[in-house]
Amino acid sequence: QLQASGGGSVQPGGSLRLSCEVSGLSLRYYAIAWYRQGPGKEREGVSCITSGGRKNYADSVKGRSTISRDNAKNTMYLQMNSLNPEDTAVYYCNAASNGMDYWGRGTQVTVSS
Repeated sequence: QLQASGGGSVQPGGSLRLSCEVSGLSLRYYAIAWYRQGPGKEREGVSCITSGGRKNYADSVKGRSTISRDNAKNTMYLQMNSLNPEDTAVYYCNAASNGMDYWGRGTQVTVSS
């Protein structure tokens, strides 16, 4: 089970740190990712850490977001800075390995003045 948290309402330019606590599986064996789905938009990938440890970011968040993981805490994170209204979305965490795919329920991020 994946439980995302840390969303909220922030003003443009603000920051948020999303967390995703994982239970029932050992996160260290999984590739992890954050996705988001904005109003009227399709779900899109935001950032991921591959099974090989490589970090990737969507162009829209590159340079202002950091994905990380704490295997000891079985938790993944997404630090987002310089937020803008286009970042408004429900953010979902994902863990995948060997064809197994797990999703969290999502946490709402709203950026507005």
